[in-house]
Amino acid sequence: MDATTLDDLLARLDGVVSRTQSLAAGLDDDDIARMLRRRAWRRIHPGVYLDHTGPPTRRQREWAAVLHYWPAALCHASAVWPADGAGRAPSWCAEDVVHVAIEHPRNRVQLPGVRLHRLVDLPARVRWNLGPPRLVLEEAVLDVCASAPARTEALAVAAELCQQHRTTAARLLGALGRRRRLRHGAWLRSTLGDVADGAFSVLEQGYLSRVERAHGLPRGERQAVARASGGVVFRDVEYPRFALVVELDGRVGHELVRDRWRDMERDLVAAAGDSLTLRLSWRHVDQHACATAVRVAGVLQRRGWPGAARPCGPGCAVNGQRGRSPAPAAGDRPG
Repeated sequence: MDATTLDDLLARLDGVVSRTQSLAAGLDDDDIARMLRRRAWRRIHPGVYLDHTGPPTRRQREWAAVLHYWPAALCHASAVWPADGAGRAPSWCAEDVVHVAIEHPRNRVQLPGVRLHRLVDLPARVRWNLGPPRLVLEEAVLDVCASAPARTEALAVAAELCQQHRTTAARLLGALGRRRRLRHGAWLRSTLGDVADGAFSVLEQGYLSRVERAHGLPRGERQAVARASGGVVFRDVEYPRFALVVELDGRVGHELVRDRWRDMERDLVAAAGDSLTLRLSWRHVDQHACATAVRVAGVLQRRGWPGAARPCGPGCAVNGQRGRSPAPAAGDRPG
């Protein structure tokens, strides 16, 4: 037995080793049985061993799953959120589940705590030099996006990874181009395409069609220009008669400090002109368009709009607001 080779292997694999690797290092089945009997090792999966008897770490569980199904690689959320990632895992990453990809059409029994994914052309889609090997990040991100219950949640996953500078909208678009079918794919493609081009027209068009036009709100001015210190600022939507500005925050992977300063500068310019600024996100426009229309209409009415929002359909939230007269709110002033 080559003890140095085995020690190096255990160090590289975070204390996990397979039977095949042990035999290649010079052990035989009797040696393995003796290690187990002495409790120097314990079996974590059939044919996979851990060099201590305590609970395995997340990385050790990942290595054990990959080695059991070898050749295999981490995929889905396990490939996106690294075991040594700083901070708490996001809500879309279940820490008690290890996602493992094997080549289609291999058929293996799924172990407890492991979710198997069978992928075509697996070798070309994996970064084998990582430990453990894992799917190319953009491929894994798209799989997580596809499993999101709503498309705004799919975008939130992509946004989080872009904001961490682990990928870009352009790289995600490249990966999308290689996918024939993907849940939320068409919407992500249009959204990320605008982001990659530096424009956010998908969100702006969504506000125009789903909030403003569908509910009979007054037509706002798009990309209105306002003077600011050092130049000009562009407002996404402005209702100048009612001193109201709507900013649509649809950015992905933006530089947080610089863009936050720009946001504050735009808000400051609006406030200096006695305008109120409302900031809306994808969720306001895509998932809660009717409720958003009710609230925007209420602000417009308190600032002098004589009209009223109209329902876009039978289940519209505007129906529940008919007959109500919104009370003036502090800070609201007619233009």
